[in-house]
Amino acid sequence: MATDTPESFQDALQRALKKSKKLSTSSSIRNELGKIPPQATDLEEAVLGAIMLERDALYEVMDILAPDSFYRDEHKEIYRAAIELFEKSQPIDILTITEHLRHKAKLDFVGGAYALTELTNRVGSAANIQYHARIIQEKYILRELIRISSGIQTKAFDPQTDVFELLDEAENDLFGISEGNFKNQDRSMSSLISEAITQIEELKNKTDGLTGIGSGFTELDRITSGWQRSDLIILAARPAMGKTAFVLSLARNAAVDFNIPVAIFSLEMSSLQLVNRLISAEAHIKSDKLRSGNLEEYELAQLHAKIDKLSNAKIFIDDTPALNVFDLRAKARRLKDRHGIQMIIIDYLQLMSGGGEGKGQNGGGNREQEISKISRSLKGLAKDLHVPVIALSQLSRAVETRGGTKRPMLSDLRESGSIEQDADQVLFLYRGEYYGFEQDEEGNPCQGVGEVIIAKNRHGSTDNVRLRFVGEFAKFANLEDFSYNESLASDGDEGFIKRASVMNNEEEGDDPLDVPF
Repeated sequence: MATDTPESFQDALQRALKKSKKLSTSSSIRNELGKIPPQATDLEEAVLGAIMLERDALYEVMDILAPDSFYRDEHKEIYRAAIELFEKSQPIDILTITEHLRHKAKLDFVGGAYALTELTNRVGSAANIQYHARIIQEKYILRELIRISSGIQTKAFDPQTDVFELLDEAENDLFGISEGNFKNQDRSMSSLISEAITQIEELKNKTDGLTGIGSGFTELDRITSGWQRSDLIILAARPAMGKTAFVLSLARNAAVDFNIPVAIFSLEMSSLQLVNRLISAEAHIKSDKLRSGNLEEYELAQLHAKIDKLSNAKIFIDDTPALNVFDLRAKARRLKDRHGIQMIIIDYLQLMSGGGEGKGQNGGGNREQEISKISRSLKGLAKDLHVPVIALSQLSRAVETRGGTKRPMLSDLRESGSIEQDADQVLFLYRGEYYGFEQDEEGNPCQGVGEVIIAKNRHGSTDNVRLRFVGEFAKFANLEDFSYNESLASDGDEGFIKRASVMNNEEEGDDPLDVPF
């Protein structure tokens, strides 16, 4: 028995090992080999072989694949050689690629001329090359997602990592994948003309003449046809001209009158301050009364009667101070995805910073370079999200020292000429009464009037638009909607509020409030 015991134990051990291998063969293979990154090397070989076989095959995949799209390094070099030959307008075949790789001392790296010959033997034609290329690109995207997520995981375990910088970096990396890999396809002239004719016919049936998002100001919309998607619109003025009041009127009109979701990034005022100004303009109650709560009964009635539309408006306000372009882009994308925003307002450009990595406000460059970076980023944001971006900007002090009417000019844009270059439209806000003028050059009264000077317009003409500025409620309106009447104002604030409230109710078809005059 003593001699049999070791043999029985070893036999039992061998049997247990064999049984374990049979039960988990595939699991054992995975444990030995580890996880293999997504790849399609056989299709890579087919695509490269087709490129060397057929002259036009490269044209089919150039807008789909980049050298880094290939998994194997030797495949990257072969594809890069084909691209370089194309850029030099040289023929692309097995002989030219072989010679080009030999010249770059890369031929041995890819396996020699024999390896290139084997690639051409693996494919008969380039018939399915686009389909194969898209699969290769999908595998590349999966590898990039793995790389990015692994990096995020590593940094997330680091206790010194700034969580918000990591979140912004992750979002930018993920957006970079979609931006770099899902490109617009080229379109034939026939399809483009067909779409253009359809659009023209639709516009012909429209009575308002708007091709973009309406501002709510009739004369302004007539010139601009609304705020066009993918446009960067700069609205510039000196302090106290009513820039914030004007863009709040734009946001209110877009959201309430046209049901357009609007995002407002306010770097100067808090979200509650902006809401109070919106309420003041909508209900025709002075903002200082709203802040103090010192309201009369009729004002409370007017407040509740008027804010229903405003409370249901799709206006989203972000009051993050010192916002940088990276955070703005991330926030705007999220608002676009979650709420479908169709217009962005930024108040104002000079309060933004171009850096995003804690290197100071300008990241080491001067302020003019930083403003240039910001304006380019805003234009890029408008194009990426396909929405109009309206950015407020300050004007230089040169306006104040200049004689005459002190109307602003393009040269007055503060800190950077790139603002003018990047903008599709540049608008100036001007109120002659601020400088003590009673009449303009044409003899029109300046009291209670604000002018929108369209100084640059890529899509149309430039002109001046006169609007009514209702200073008591910090709002702009069409010139004909409010008439500045001295006798109306002389009744005192209460009389003005009552009459303006009744007039506003009658314009909207509501029953006038029962208030005494």
